[in-house]
Amino acid sequence: MSELERVPPGVDPKVPSSARVYDYLLGGKDHLAVDRAVADRLLSVAPDTRLVARANRAFTVRAVRHLAEQGVRQFIDLGTGIPTSPSVHEIARQVSPACRVIYVDYDPVVRMHADVLLARTPGVASIQADVRKPHDVLNDPHVTGLIDFDQPVGVLMVAVLHFILDSEDPAGIVASFRERMSPGSHLVLSHTMAESAPEAIAQLTMATANSPAQATFRTREQVERLFEGFDLIGPGLVPVQEWRLGDEDEAQVPLLDEAPKLRVDGAVGRVL
Repeated sequence: MSELERVPPGVDPKVPSSARVYDYLLGGKDHLAVDRAVADRLLSVAPDTRLVARANRAFTVRAVRHLAEQGVRQFIDLGTGIPTSPSVHEIARQVSPACRVIYVDYDPVVRMHADVLLARTPGVASIQADVRKPHDVLNDPHVTGLIDFDQPVGVLMVAVLHFILDSEDPAGIVASFRERMSPGSHLVLSHTMAESAPEAIAQLTMATANSPAQATFRTREQVERLFEGFDLIGPGLVPVQEWRLGDEDEAQVPLLDEAPKLRVDGAVGRVL
């Protein structure tokens, strides 16, 4: 079967997908030629980007585990991407089998994989929705049926808000979720940074211009403003490979010999 024959309905094989590019960087198999072309152009100027992708994934694992250890039992993963093990529900349920998770992504390929993976997993659901429309997500019957916003919830926006243009109001999107989050809730967020190497920014911008995978590189100050109303825990906003709460996580962090050309920072904030 050719690659074109394997493209699900609604997917344009000529348009790159951020989820599929990320899958390729992580060593997955669910990507198309257009996605590999974007990733390879970035890797040509920033060859450590695969390690950064792994570090970003490891950041998610550490953050979710910490939240579950703090008693959070429900999670909303926005911009899920193609499922990668361990998934959020697998991480959280290592701490408590009672954890519930909603996966949200607008990519039909992600939804297809999630539906197969989660078909017989109670307390876990997937919806196809756009984070740019937070009220649609928050009012989706799968979300309202599984998430109790009167109890602490972990909202994940990992490597997703840099795909939101300034004109699409990323701070307003975060605020829409924050307004529904009760005390004890947390936001887990990572973002590509304007402090990345100029050649990496130029190459990624050129490769993804006018596509859904187009990234906006924001400054530290701009990303910190996204955490308005939250109290940053641990080390605050730092490169994802440096975010940790204890030495016990050292072995799980991909080693980077020097500062990567593509910089991704992450932080976890608690509702004030």
